Amino acid sequence: MSSRSRSAFRSASSSQSPSHLKQQKHSGSVRSGASHRSKSHQRKTSSVKKTPTSPEHRKVIIFNKPYDTLSQFTDGQGRQTLADFIPIKEIYAAGRLDRDSEGLMILTNDGILQARLTQPTSKSPKTYWVQVEGNPTEDDLDKLRLGVELKDGPTLPAQVERIEEPNVWQRTPPVRFRANIPTTWLAITIIEGRNRQVRRMTAHIGYPTLRLIRYSMGNTTLGELQPGQWKEITM
Repeated sequence: MSSRSRSAFRSASSSQSPSHLKQQKHSGSVRSGASHRSKSHQRKTSSVKKTPTSPEHRKVIIFNKPYDTLSQFTDGQGRQTLADFIPIKEIYAAGRLDRDSEGLMILTNDGILQARLTQPTSKSPKTYWVQVEGNPTEDDLDKLRLGVELKDGPTLPAQVERIEEPNVWQRTPPVRFRANIPTTWLAITIIEGRNRQVRRMTAHIGYPTLRLIRYSMGNTTLGELQPGQWKEITM
């Protein structure tokens, strides 16, 4: 991992004053009392009413979503959800992550903040650390930098750079490994939020995504949070 990437990865937690955050860690097991959660917690991730929330009532949570976890609080099929990690009620995700993706989620009860983080018109950047199969050339990456044509239309230009393998947790299950095919890590920054957009972009240029970690949204970064950990911040 480059010194720049390491520095960025360490910066988020130290940038928050202790008086501005409360950290909670996942206990490592799913609580058996999930059926006793209040009805207000039994809902899919949805939009908050876009009305201002006073600073004293605003809640903002950042969460490191583990692999194979849904970006919602309930699921009728018994799969792992946000409710298995976060006990706070009446907060909603500002932008989802796919079940097979990992990393930063921001959850809030402030609809204005949620819209600012997710609506394309706000142009709020989101950076992903992406492990792709193969070794794309600069010409390949330039296609992403210019924008590529997907089935739902052209993408806006992305910021793309090669990075050293980041010093992050091991994924469970591990990424598939092929001895005769190298992998490459990229930092990809976009201002859109289409369904599985980054995966579709890298597949379009011939380099499928093997692992995807969202590192930052706007000025908020994942920091030192490990999978399943969350903390409350001020924004």
